[in-house]
Amino acid sequence: MRTLLLIVLLASTSCDSPKSTWVNLLDNELSQWDTYLSYKHQVGYKGEEPKDKDGNIIEPIGLNPDGYDVFTVIEDNGEPVLKVSGEIYGCVFTKKDYANYHLRLKMKWGEKKWSPREDLLKDSGILYHSIGPLGAEHWRTWMLSQEFQIMEGHMGDYWNQAASAIDIRAFIPEYIMNPVADQSQPFLPLGMGEEIQGFCLRNGNHEDPSGEWNTLELICFEGKSLHIVNGEVVMILKNSRYVIDGKSIPLTKGKIQLQSEAAEVYFKDIEIRTLDTMPNVYDQYF
Repeated sequence: MRTLLLIVLLASTSCDSPKSTWVNLLDNELSQWDTYLSYKHQVGYKGEEPKDKDGNIIEPIGLNPDGYDVFTVIEDNGEPVLKVSGEIYGCVFTKKDYANYHLRLKMKWGEKKWSPREDLLKDSGILYHSIGPLGAEHWRTWMLSQEFQIMEGHMGDYWNQAASAIDIRAFIPEYIMNPVADQSQPFLPLGMGEEIQGFCLRNGNHEDPSGEWNTLELICFEGKSLHIVNGEVVMILKNSRYVIDGKSIPLTKGKIQLQSEAAEVYFKDIEIRTLDTMPNVYDQYF
């Protein structure tokens, strides 16, 4: 059923946008990406600037560093696969900015985990509409952005990064419970400047077993977005924005980051195409 639904969705989208073509974003040289590494974070990190044993501030490793194997391209059946070791916090991010697009890729988990997540779930993410400096958020690593969470058991969750905010169709939270995405609900504002902090659970678990490839899709059009996991729409979002000095500013364009976050993960078949309109098959969710 899942495979049939995915085929139907892709076919419907193609009919809506006959002139759009898929562009491959992954090659052996990572020619369309830059890389950034920050720190080997440790258990107990709380957002402060990391320091050495003598109390001196540790500078982040930086942009496109040599001598590290956190991001490498290997081959699988003759096709390039991006291996992210996860040993150091960081990201690969597109050299270009993107707006109004359909992104799709495949990912699967590796075996390794690193501090501070050795006893936690494996974690990564797709950060979209990424703008401004690297290291802008809690982990001093990534740009201001919106997050399509990639985590064991949480594929498709939402996190805001730095000063971002968005509205999500979700049940309201209560006591220690988080908001939960659901197509039947009205849009709920989350993130910077809102009463509810910037996290929302996806509407269900559609992740394949560990070690198997998952197909993830991200639809973005004029401030609206959809998180899709193995053909299932798991979150409906709109009014993407960020907040500076109390003023909301639309956040609809930017780079795409793939996170290194203390877990080994693989990506392949990373493709993108532009959208002139929101495809009908997806517009119904709004």
